[in-house]
Amino acid sequence: MSETPTFLMTDSSHFEVSYKINPWMTPEAWRRDEALNRAQAREAQRQLAEALRQAGARVTIMDGVPGLPDMVFPANAAVVLNGRAMVARFRHYERQGEERHFFSKLMQLKEAGLLTDVARAPKGCWQEGAGDCIWDASRQLFWAGFGPRSSFEAAAAIKDYFAAPVIPLELVSGKFYHLDTCFVPLSGGEVLYYPPAFSKMSLSVIKDRVPAHALIEASDEDAERFAVNAVNIGREIVMAEPAQRLTDELKERGYTVAPVHLRPFIMSGGGAYCMTLRLDLKSSIQDLSKG
Repeated sequence: MSETPTFLMTDSSHFEVSYKINPWMTPEAWRRDEALNRAQAREAQRQLAEALRQAGARVTIMDGVPGLPDMVFPANAAVVLNGRAMVARFRHYERQGEERHFFSKLMQLKEAGLLTDVARAPKGCWQEGAGDCIWDASRQLFWAGFGPRSSFEAAAAIKDYFAAPVIPLELVSGKFYHLDTCFVPLSGGEVLYYPPAFSKMSLSVIKDRVPAHALIEASDEDAERFAVNAVNIGREIVMAEPAQRLTDELKERGYTVAPVHLRPFIMSGGGAYCMTLRLDLKSSIQDLSKG
């Protein structure tokens, strides 16, 4: 397994906003200037991939599929840790067609030696990939969102497959329907999060696990800009264009911010994290069940 941060992205040639499964998606707004939106999406994806490479990452870009526009958000494709990948089961019919294509791609990556095992999430529970299951390297655990998309039961399946601790967090906002839209653990131990997206119980869980000095509260503006939906590589943070206040706070904490203009993808309810699936994540203790 490579030590280089490695990300899977999906070519945006087939990306569009053609249906509505979250409050951000407005197909009629996309159609008002479809040619411009498509061109901007291609450029935005190019800039995101380049920002990741500048941060030291390797980027693999797979082909998209006509009629599956949200394949451009491979964070939802699978949960990956220690070379093992659990492929998602999508709640909405519009995305269920993605599952077999992502499974096929991840099997190819297994054959290439980038992964060691690929399995499907169990039948009967929704689990929408790393978008709802985020590895926190500082705490050596998964944070798992449930509610709008993924099932509460998915947390147990993740724990069993990866032999890793899983902390479920209930999401209560339709706009912030995946955990990655409102929560990101950072390499220094901080957590950037948007409190209104969580139930009161889940906010208590977060505050029990993360000391107050390490919690960074995102504002309404930060959340609306999809700045919380960020990719953190070491001390580099690649994100949709953040407000100056957030940029300043992150810089004060020792991070470098690489802003990317991702407006076309935000029109579909996704940002930088959504558009990537990290393949090289490892736990400090490979068999966490013995740790």
